Amino acid sequence: MQYRQLGNSGIKVSTIALGTMTWGEQNTEADAHAQLDLAIDHGVNLIDAAEMYPVPPKPETQGLTERYLGSWLKASGRRDKLVIATKAAGPARLPHQPRHVRGGETHFDRKSLSEALHGSLQRLQTDYIDLYQLHWPDRTVNCFGRLNYTHIEEHTIPIEETLSVLGEFVKEGKIRHIGVSNETPWGVAQFLKAAEKLDLPRIVTIQNPYNLLNRTFEIGLSEFAFREQVGLLAYSPLAFGVLTGKYLHGARPAGARLSLYERFVRYNNPQAEKAAQEYVALARKHSIDPSHLALAYVNSRPFLTSNIIGATTLDQLKSNLRSIHLTLNEKILAEIDAIHVRHPNPAP
Repeated sequence: MQYRQLGNSGIKVSTIALGTMTWGEQNTEADAHAQLDLAIDHGVNLIDAAEMYPVPPKPETQGLTERYLGSWLKASGRRDKLVIATKAAGPARLPHQPRHVRGGETHFDRKSLSEALHGSLQRLQTDYIDLYQLHWPDRTVNCFGRLNYTHIEEHTIPIEETLSVLGEFVKEGKIRHIGVSNETPWGVAQFLKAAEKLDLPRIVTIQNPYNLLNRTFEIGLSEFAFREQVGLLAYSPLAFGVLTGKYLHGARPAGARLSLYERFVRYNNPQAEKAAQEYVALARKHSIDPSHLALAYVNSRPFLTSNIIGATTLDQLKSNLRSIHLTLNEKILAEIDAIHVRHPNPAP
C-alpha cells in the first residue's frame, strides 16, 4: 500500500480507502466485517462511511453501515490503527436526497450537527471521529450529476456558523479534522476564508466524484489541493461499475447495482457508454483489467489524497486492491487523454 498526507494534519492515509455504502443493503454485517479484515490486511487504514448509509437510503436501513463498522471496531480493538471518516447529511433539497434522516432537520446548524455527530459516535461505538465531513452543501448547488447552476434564494446556514460549530467539536476532542463533500470551488474558498478570518480549523479534504467519465474536479478544484492542501477523496472511481465494462451493450448482470436500482442513472447514458467502450478497449489492448486501468488512473493523480473503492464481494475487493500495484506509463496516459478529448466528461 502507498500512503499520502491528509491535508495539513500530519496523518498518513492509504491511497486506497474502503467505501462502505453497500453495507446494510447489498452486504450483511458479516460481509462488512470480512471486507474490513481483508482491506486492513492489505494496508488500508482509511474507512469512509456516512450517517445516511446504506444507499439507496431508506428509513429502515439508515445507520446500519455505521453500526456494522462500530461492531467491528469494538470486537477488533483496532480503533487507534484506523482513520475513520463519516459524513453528516445536509438538507434534502433535491428529489433523491433523504428526508428521513434526523426527522428531516438536517441543516448544518448547532442543533442538527450535534444530533448528527452524537448519533454517529454512538453507532460507531467510538469517542471520536478522525474526519468528519459535510455530505453535501447546505445550499442548492449543481452536484450529483446536476448541470447548469441556478441561483436560488433559500434559507441556508452561513458557512462561518457551520465551521464554528465544527470547531467546537474539534476542541471537545469529538472530531479531529473536517472535510467537505460534493462541494464547489466557491464553497471550498468560503470554508478556507472563514477558517482564516475566525481562527477556526481548516478543511483538509474534499470528497467529490472523480473517474475517467467525470474529471470535472480538475477544472476548478484541483488547484486547491496544491495551494491549500485540501486533497481529493475520490468517490465512484469506477463510475458505479460502468468502467469495468460489465454494463456495455446493455448488459445488466444479476445482482449488480445498475441492475438492481433504477435510481442510479448518473453514468448510464449513451455518451458515457461510448466513452467507457473506448477506455475498456484501451485496457484490453494493453492486457490490463479495465477496472485496474480506471483505478490506477485515479491513484496516479497528484491532487488525490485517497481513492474510495467499494465492493459487494471479496473477490471484487481483492481485485480492486491490486490496482495499487499498477503504474500507467506515459503512452497509456496519453491515450487516456486522447479519449478524454473526444469524450470530455460525459457523466459529470
